[in-house]
Amino acid sequence: MSPLLLGVRHHGPGSARAVVRALDAYRPEVVLIEGPPEADALVGFAQREEMRPPVALLAYPADLAKGAGRRASFWPFADFSPEWQALRWAGRSAVPVRFFDLPAAHGFGTEEVERDGRDPLGELAAAAGYDDPERWWEDVIEHRTHDAFAAIAEAMTELRGDKPAPAGEQRREAYMRTQLRKATREYERVAVVSGAWHVPALTAPLPPASHDARTLRGLPRTKVTMTWVPWTHGRLASWQGYGAGVSSPGWYHHLFTAPDRVITRWMVAVARVLRDEGLAVSSAHVIEAVRLAEALAALRGRPLAGLAEVTEATRAALCDGDELRLALVARKVVVGERLGEVPEDVPAAPLARDVAAAQRRLRLPPSAVVKELDLDLRRPIDLDRSRLLHRLRLLDVDWGVPGEPRRGKGTFWESWQLEWRPEFAVDLVAASGYGTSVAEAASAVARSRAAAARGLGEVTVLVERCLLADLPDAFDTVLRALDERAALDTDVVHLMAALPGLARTLRYGDVRGTDLGSLRSVIAGLVVRVCVGLPAAATGLDDDAAREMRGHVDGVHSALSLVDDAELRDRWLGVLERLVDLAGTLGGRLTRLLFDAGRMDHDEVARRMGLVLTVGVPPGTGAGWIEGFLDGGGLLLVHDERLLRLVDGWLVAIPDDTFVSVLPLLRRTFSQFTAPERRLIGERVRSLSAAPGGQGRIAPEDRLDPERVAMVLPTVRLLLGREATT
Repeated sequence: MSPLLLGVRHHGPGSARAVVRALDAYRPEVVLIEGPPEADALVGFAQREEMRPPVALLAYPADLAKGAGRRASFWPFADFSPEWQALRWAGRSAVPVRFFDLPAAHGFGTEEVERDGRDPLGELAAAAGYDDPERWWEDVIEHRTHDAFAAIAEAMTELRGDKPAPAGEQRREAYMRTQLRKATREYERVAVVSGAWHVPALTAPLPPASHDARTLRGLPRTKVTMTWVPWTHGRLASWQGYGAGVSSPGWYHHLFTAPDRVITRWMVAVARVLRDEGLAVSSAHVIEAVRLAEALAALRGRPLAGLAEVTEATRAALCDGDELRLALVARKVVVGERLGEVPEDVPAAPLARDVAAAQRRLRLPPSAVVKELDLDLRRPIDLDRSRLLHRLRLLDVDWGVPGEPRRGKGTFWESWQLEWRPEFAVDLVAASGYGTSVAEAASAVARSRAAAARGLGEVTVLVERCLLADLPDAFDTVLRALDERAALDTDVVHLMAALPGLARTLRYGDVRGTDLGSLRSVIAGLVVRVCVGLPAAATGLDDDAAREMRGHVDGVHSALSLVDDAELRDRWLGVLERLVDLAGTLGGRLTRLLFDAGRMDHDEVARRMGLVLTVGVPPGTGAGWIEGFLDGGGLLLVHDERLLRLVDGWLVAIPDDTFVSVLPLLRRTFSQFTAPERRLIGERVRSLSAAPGGQGRIAPEDRLDPERVAMVLPTVRLLLGREATT
């Protein structure tokens, strides 16, 4: 008996329903499904209740954990995938299943062969007068109750014609025919579920077996490992590999699972999402959206409203034309945020099992939805969660991305954004070569990176990450690498750049109860070397270099406030006192730091400002000094009238032609102040004329010219709507 050839569209709900009907009617003795034969041993998991699509078969080289690169191949399945429904049908019917595509062992990527750039659906849709292949497929397949396998096979035969397939596709189809011949020798009733494009190549008469054997001769072979991994609807929408992705998996899932009243149920789901976001959507909105979608389908001659119609109805009736709301619906409903699940006993690398166990223990289930997570490091469970996320980041598994804390400003708070991606399964396999547990693997990675680090900056970042991940087995090694790089680095700027990160490390170490005595010694050595080298490094700088140096000085100054070492801080301030006479932005900044530290009083600050803001000093130099002095806040001018008078008088005295050249610098300086600070400074400047010593300034009312004011009053009245009072 000839085999039953069921040509499907990968991830097509109409094809999935049709496959189940055809299998029920044919009752095959074996089912051949397009996919890698190495997965035959994993078929039993598809029947388990714990297996919840979307899921994917994952194939990777057996030596991936030995540094063979992160090569891998995925075969994703959703509830509405015809291949998945065939697997489930076979399990219910106790019928054996075989995957009969080219083995993954013959080379990754061969299952993703392009068809000379051809788009079969697009060509068929165009022939039928459709400009949208998706809409054509919905009308012809998804919204019809009859099976169209014969018609699809005939259409694909016409499309393929006599043109030879690419070499990779020829190998795939040669292997498929080999397995099909084998199955027909063993069983009388054979059913084949494959992409519709391959049906003509599997239809009798088949070419001689010797022809296919020659095509397959000499193929390379790699030892591979296969398993099941969770997949997501979002990843299915962007997937361009096996069974190319579908743009609307959430919509297809709804078409496949909705028992009746498809459009009504869809609009209710959309309304629920919008209401969850605090948007007002009533039952009347839903009713109007359903009516509009059905009316659009009738006007366009479609058997049922498709995604295009429900999207337009959603935009008009539920989103008020707001594209941002529509984008929310597209992300959460049309694509969907579903993450599949696989049984705990599915084959997996020990490292992946350790991660899964930690997720269960810490009550952090993986999710495809981006979630905000605030951690209070004083709670043991939150501290353990933080360690896990930091360790995974060292393994390049960015399940969590650090963010700014939403609550509190203390060091006890951490905020994360969590989003699990299927590719992390491959990353964990690749990282398993470093160890069987997350802590062991992260420690090994930290030691390896410390040995390979080329500069002080790399090791500094590694020290902080190693501490946050709580890796005592690697911390001493990383600190030794830091000490060695610091001893070899003679650039003062590099040493200064390293200190803020190390100081933060000390700060977090105090929070986490880590013994960091050796790190304090390293920091002390760096500060001493910076103090010795800074005088030479800070002199003779141009404007750009001086601004860069100012940033490094600020960084070291802030870092020393975290180190809590009075002797080091005193030594640092002594160096600043020796350099305070520098001109421009660096001199102004050093003056401000010494003033804030109590090493310089108001009189001395006023004297130095008065010297800088004199006629003999170029305005550009004075503006740079002001920029450095006021960087970080303008409240000093609000509370110190003497300084405000000096700045105000200097600004008023700048000639017009020179003022234009210094205006950008002054604008940048004052734009950094907060709005309340700028308002208070303006109010204080306005009051200077009434205060003692304010002579020479022009009161606001004295600036007005009555004749010129009279010219604009009619226009002002018109703008205010008071023209009748003129």
